[in-house]
Amino acid sequence: MPAPVRRFEIIGAPYDGASTLGFPGSRYAPDRIRHALGWITQRVEDGQVFSLESGQLHTAPQITDVGDAEIVGHDLFATLGHTSARVAQSVREGNVPILLGGDDCFLFAGTQGLHDATSGSVAVIHFDAHLDVMDVNVQQGTHSQSSGMRRSMELDRASTAHSIQVGLRHFNFPASHDYLRDSGLARITAAEFEQIGAQAAIARILERIDGADHVHLSFDIDAIDPAHAPGAGALEPGGITSRQAIETVSALAPYCDSFAVTEVNPMTDHQDMTATLAAYLCYYFAVFGQEPAAR
Repeated sequence: MPAPVRRFEIIGAPYDGASTLGFPGSRYAPDRIRHALGWITQRVEDGQVFSLESGQLHTAPQITDVGDAEIVGHDLFATLGHTSARVAQSVREGNVPILLGGDDCFLFAGTQGLHDATSGSVAVIHFDAHLDVMDVNVQQGTHSQSSGMRRSMELDRASTAHSIQVGLRHFNFPASHDYLRDSGLARITAAEFEQIGAQAAIARILERIDGADHVHLSFDIDAIDPAHAPGAGALEPGGITSRQAIETVSALAPYCDSFAVTEVNPMTDHQDMTATLAAYLCYYFAVFGQEPAAR
């Protein structure tokens, strides 16, 4: 019997109060990504869409925009709690949530939402230029854009052994080196991704998540080189390309139970280039993730 076709829910998270480093402005991203999605989805005819990559007609994904999670501008923890609860509600209702950040504190909210709505182990595929494994510091506290992966891995059923970070580059704190060494968290740097190619990277990621009961895919847009994504919370040269990102997200989508795109910054974007790319990542995720992979 074929697997049931999955339904997707767009949930906005217009908040950048945890972006204590980098450029603020990602609170405006959900609106711009939604605008770009509207331009993409107008190509649907009679419930179908034509993919030039596959050369085939595909059933247009069932995507419902359920509005924004409840955001409390002055309260990070309330915002995270409300957002994770909204993601959890979507999962419990049998949907695949697509969370539009907002800054990358929502890496944790997305993971927590999937975790709280399910039983069994939860893996995280984390695309980012940065590690986001900060424990605590005076300026950022414990749940900023720099701590989402660490907080996610501390959830009761989060599986570090099945989780992986992709697109990392440049320099970080020695304490982060120690955390990676001690936790065993896997990674594919941007340089290695370029060296081995998208198909080998996809194979590595799928091998890593194999055996996890549930998978959250979180995509910080700065995993992509700023030449392709100039509107990001931080500009880190040497990232993966937009083509590599689209190809990888499309291939991973059937294996993932939730998706988040974070750190798109319309305040620094150029003619909506980055918001449009984020919208395409969401749509490719939905088109090619309609039929879940067998576990």
